[in-house]
Amino acid sequence: MAATDGTIRLTTAQAIVRFLLSQFIEIDGVEVRICGGGFGIFGHGNVPCLGEALYPHNIEMPLYRGQNEQSMGFAAVAYAKYHLRRRFMFCTASAGPGTANLLTAAALAHANRLPLLMLCGDTFLTRLPDPVLQQLEHFGDPTLGVNDAFRAVTRFWDRITHPAQVIQSLPAALATMLDPADCGPAFIGLPQDAQGWVYDYPAEFFARRVHRIRRQTPDSAEIADAARALAQAKRPMIIAGGGVQYSGAVAELTAFAEAHGIPVVETIAGRANLLATHPLNIGPIGVTGSDSANAIAEAADVILAVGTRLQDFTTGSWTAFAKDARLIGLNVGRHDAMKHLSLPVVGDAKLALPLLGAALGDYRTPADWTARAQNERRAWDTYVAQNVAHGNRPNSYAQAIGVVNALCDPRDRVVTAAGGLPAEVTANWRTLDLGTVDVEFGFSCMGYEIAGGWGARIAQSEVEPEADTIVFVGDGSYLLMNSDIYSSVLTQKKLIILVLDNGGFAVINKLQNNTGQESFNNLIADCPTVPEPFAVDFEAHARAMGANAVTVANPAELGEAFTRAKASDKTTVIVMQVDAYEGWTTQGHAWWEVGTPQVSDNPNVRAKHAEIEATRARQRQGV
Repeated sequence: MAATDGTIRLTTAQAIVRFLLSQFIEIDGVEVRICGGGFGIFGHGNVPCLGEALYPHNIEMPLYRGQNEQSMGFAAVAYAKYHLRRRFMFCTASAGPGTANLLTAAALAHANRLPLLMLCGDTFLTRLPDPVLQQLEHFGDPTLGVNDAFRAVTRFWDRITHPAQVIQSLPAALATMLDPADCGPAFIGLPQDAQGWVYDYPAEFFARRVHRIRRQTPDSAEIADAARALAQAKRPMIIAGGGVQYSGAVAELTAFAEAHGIPVVETIAGRANLLATHPLNIGPIGVTGSDSANAIAEAADVILAVGTRLQDFTTGSWTAFAKDARLIGLNVGRHDAMKHLSLPVVGDAKLALPLLGAALGDYRTPADWTARAQNERRAWDTYVAQNVAHGNRPNSYAQAIGVVNALCDPRDRVVTAAGGLPAEVTANWRTLDLGTVDVEFGFSCMGYEIAGGWGARIAQSEVEPEADTIVFVGDGSYLLMNSDIYSSVLTQKKLIILVLDNGGFAVINKLQNNTGQESFNNLIADCPTVPEPFAVDFEAHARAMGANAVTVANPAELGEAFTRAKASDKTTVIVMQVDAYEGWTTQGHAWWEVGTPQVSDNPNVRAKHAEIEATRARQRQGV
């Protein structure tokens, strides 16, 4: 209620909701609310006060009922990724296990540098009813609880111990989530008593405010240093990461590469920075990459890394590049710009690339190097075309990807994560339109696929409802987390979900075999504790959650089912068995460091250890 002295008396929870409602951002000339709504599962820790505060605003700030707190977090992250970090969703969970279930989602958001606001119940500040339901008691530190575990997986953490703290805490959390360099999840613990305490808040705190993403201009000396290094390059290369899209710098990247004739390779997060047909797109790089990109990476003398954190799957655990290659790190984050003693260009890619281009003047990449890179890409395209073809070998991930790629619309969004599918999608998917691929491999988190698809579809329906969200998921991830099939049907957010069943954790079984071990505890058939293995009826399971569902025998039937799914307005699950051993993409891989036993009674394990270690000599050691 408003007072005559310019204050408004509200509970802590009511103040949080009102503040979020008043925060806007300008996107493509239109002002929209930064917070697109939330995902919530109510319990005693959040329903009495935060639930009461949210209810009057359920139209302008919709609250989606989740089935699992972890999947709510995944959905919120996928929503933010679709909106290129300019909008976010909050998640609210009760005290105790409800909140603890968000830890994995927070870690995923942190690893991927994506905004996620968590508003979670906490124990009573007064401690009068202690110990309360679900409270963990630390006898030497009564302030320590489950919520403190989030300190390790968030960029901003706070516990509200007085209603007035909201005035400082919420803007700080929002600033973190909107910061291009420090973007990540924010956690606010809400003690159950403090949620309902009142305070006379300044009315100005709730005034409508329009935010903008900060764009940092790079230092002119760093631009000059980078230009000098590039001007001397005989075999330059650009690594385009996910930061290119978050900066909105796809056009600037393309113009820079075209002006100077520099080949471009993409990271997993940077997939769909360029169309597959662009003449300077040489393919995805690294462990889940392409022979074309890895070939030129190995030969490049100057590497401009734009908007990438240079994860080990990008760098081949730092064996993908020549040891004497010069790295230039163009990144809004200082930490990322300086990795492996790179020449740093700390600044926004959208601003920095034109400045770097101007400083580089009329430099052009030697024509023979560009032609070499393009020849490598043509050879890779030939391999992919053969790899996705079907009819003469067992069903495979690549074949399913090829079928969907041929039949989908350019603006359809593809979502996958964890297991073997990120590698297969990254290597085999041909980008039809910019910014249409979401391969979550920053945290490589099983369970993201369907939940992330739901969150992506919520975001997509706000902007381009005529497009579809397509989810690739293996049977292992499906069994881990599938309840948002039900969520998508309930909320009428249509998904097309391809469940590719290879009988267990087949990609880890492949790694197990590739390190000299026998198959053990990955494929269902290889579990000693399973007397009589059998397959799940995924079609029946999906139907039980309200989706359309069909099982197909081969890629041809998959294409027919996918066409029907495109025409439907309801979530469709298409199930196809794929071979656990044959059909993997065998080319395009870089070395990847995994720990192998230095001693073993198994001669195959000893041999594989020696084989793997023999290539370690190529690894750059931090420089």
